[in-house]
Amino acid sequence: MDNLKGMRMSGDSRSGKGKMDQRSRTVLIFAVLIFAALAAAALNLLLGNLKIPLGRLIEILFFRKGSSEELQIIWTIRFPRMIAAGILGGALALSGFLLQTFFHNPIAGPFILGISSGAKFAVSLILIVLIGRIGYASNSLLVLAAFAGSLLATGWIILISRYVRHMASLLAAGIMIGYILNAATDFLITFADDSDLANLHGWSQGSFSGMDASAAAFSAVIVLAASILTFLLSKPIGAFRLGESYAADMGVNVRRFRLVLILLSSILSACVTAFAGPVSFVGIAVPYLCRLILKSSKPILLIPASFLGGAAFCLISDLIARLAFAPTELNISTVTSLIGAPIVIFMIIRMRRGDS
Repeated sequence: MDNLKGMRMSGDSRSGKGKMDQRSRTVLIFAVLIFAALAAAALNLLLGNLKIPLGRLIEILFFRKGSSEELQIIWTIRFPRMIAAGILGGALALSGFLLQTFFHNPIAGPFILGISSGAKFAVSLILIVLIGRIGYASNSLLVLAAFAGSLLATGWIILISRYVRHMASLLAAGIMIGYILNAATDFLITFADDSDLANLHGWSQGSFSGMDASAAAFSAVIVLAASILTFLLSKPIGAFRLGESYAADMGVNVRRFRLVLILLSSILSACVTAFAGPVSFVGIAVPYLCRLILKSSKPILLIPASFLGGAAFCLISDLIARLAFAPTELNISTVTSLIGAPIVIFMIIRMRRGDS
């Protein structure tokens, strides 16, 4: 009897130690993600054609001390761009996480499924038609246009997913929808004026350059509101990821919840496309890496981890895009593709082998 009690106590001790180890691991991973995002943000402010020492940067940020050129570079150019890269990077990763939850498909993402292409088509239409005529389009109008385009592409994907259950077929269908919408965008560009093409060129390739304070603030408000709402839905998302029948048994209105998921994902991806253009692979690679390093599928952990990971990913990618071949700047999608595509290939191989 004493031996049995001792074995139970030993088992409880090992279980408690395992929980402590998992908790410590989670805390460490979040500390690393926060540090990576903050370090990447600082480097984006420090480095460029004009390198600013850390002490000088602190004076500029907190005391507004510095030359007029330094103040102009930090507050007008680098700071809004840094905020946008971090916020929109987090939005892309969260959008991918929500799409993967919606489709129960780890390869679902706004770029791969053609959702970013839908947003790109709608924004291109606004930029060509409206700006070509009146010379201006508000931030809210761009986001609304991108949201409508995202919903258009998502609607087609949802329709196809009712008839196509195989992951590879659904992925191929999403890629084809992306090609169709990109072709429609190219058709618009073909008949656009040269002045309109100047507005479209950099944006259509994906870039955080040209972000101003108003655009950064506007995108931050939308993304943070959608992200907070997503986090508050952690519990029903966790139930939904275990299956629609299980979610229904737990009291989740599955039909309404699916609509909420797709609306939140569309808002997040639309905001990114409206301000930075299409940015590839972040929405797939980051949620996968977070799930891999956390060794957990709990939404309450994956949601903040994905946002932090997406922010760090895009901040680092934007830094590389600016500095790798300075003064020539790479498109942000060029860098995210070079980093993200191998991760997705690795992910597919692991899935094929049944490792995840």
